[in-house]
Amino acid sequence: MHSDARLRTTKRMCTGLCFIVFPLVFLFAFCVHPNLTSPHFLTPSELIARARRAELLHFAHALVTLVTALLVVVALHFMTLLERYHRPWWGLVGGALAIAGSLALAADKGALCLTMSSLDSLSDAEFKNMMPGLLAMFSKQGWLVLIWGILLLPVGFGIQAIGLLTSNALPRWQSVLFLIGVLFIGTPDGAELVNCAASLLMALAFVPYGVQMIRAPNTPGATGA
Repeated sequence: MHSDARLRTTKRMCTGLCFIVFPLVFLFAFCVHPNLTSPHFLTPSELIARARRAELLHFAHALVTLVTALLVVVALHFMTLLERYHRPWWGLVGGALAIAGSLALAADKGALCLTMSSLDSLSDAEFKNMMPGLLAMFSKQGWLVLIWGILLLPVGFGIQAIGLLTSNALPRWQSVLFLIGVLFIGTPDGAELVNCAASLLMALAFVPYGVQMIRAPNTPGATGA
């Protein structure tokens, strides 16, 4: 019995931490992008130039890569919560799409972002010689087209947010902030100011929820992911 109680407490606290950490990491990652206050959508060549020897940006992308695992925990938690509140299909379909999108996000940051950090040691001449290959990568040629699966992330979480809103599984204000934030979190590269605002909305919704899960064992849905 005591062992089961410790396990439930550990799961609850770890899930709560996921809700706290992931929106704050997203907020930090978007805020450190260059030219934040001059938003415009970037071409592949502009994306490559922006990532050239941008150490803070590489660090932010590395954090986002790691945080994708936390998104899976969040999606599974909402699947369980929505089943409890009689919206099982909203939880299941939304969760499946969000998890697939999380995997695509990890692939995106690994293939297109972390790869750029490995090229910082090259001279400008050597880097220039690699431009045709880099342009093909950032244009998502070949099997890199699968990275477009990243769009499933806001779609999946959007479905879950609607389920949460209609079932009153969360306070209405939290569900609304979650829905608005997740709809704009996937704004294309170059307009990170919008992504920052979306991350802030999700942080306002989820950080208190995560704290509540950690502090209160009787929080709805707090006993597991």
